[in-house]
Amino acid sequence: MSAALHAVKQFRLRQLAPILKADPKPPGARPKILNPFLPHKNPESGRWAPPKYSLRRQADLVKSARASGLLHLLPPGPKLSRKDASIATQTPTPEAVGQTQNWTTAVEWDGEFKQKEVKGADVGNRLYAGKKRMFKGHKWERTIDKRTWKRKMLMKDMDSRIERFKTTYKRKTPSPVSPARAVSYSKLPF
Repeated sequence: MSAALHAVKQFRLRQLAPILKADPKPPGARPKILNPFLPHKNPESGRWAPPKYSLRRQADLVKSARASGLLHLLPPGPKLSRKDASIATQTPTPEAVGQTQNWTTAVEWDGEFKQKEVKGADVGNRLYAGKKRMFKGHKWERTIDKRTWKRKMLMKDMDSRIERFKTTYKRKTPSPVSPARAVSYSKLPF
């Protein structure tokens, strides 16, 4: 028996144990069992109890069930929607066919899993769907448009600016032949 099939079988036997102890033969009607993948409300205290299986363990069970072809035996939950379970084939693997099938009996799971509608999931853009603008980001990402615009404006007439600078620079440089000019201001602070 493969490890995947064994994991699903152990899960089913653990969930069906109270029913199988009471009546070892599968009953005609589908037994109703509390869904272990969902939190449930205690009717006496009114407090919510967490699911018996964590999301990590649920994901492991779903992977095992997919590998062994027994996805239809798991209850719907956050890691397995009812739609995915109904699409799954209801043919067990050859390893499971030769064994007693009381753990594969049909079960009605108590508790309804409500799948959240995520905006943009159908388009593939879940992160920014319904948002007016993007998240904060880095400073350089936010200011890049303004900087590129300024850079383009400065580069537009750069040839004339370079030419103007060069001619101004040439005018300011003193000629080595002419006499030195008298400086009207002193560079010293006193």
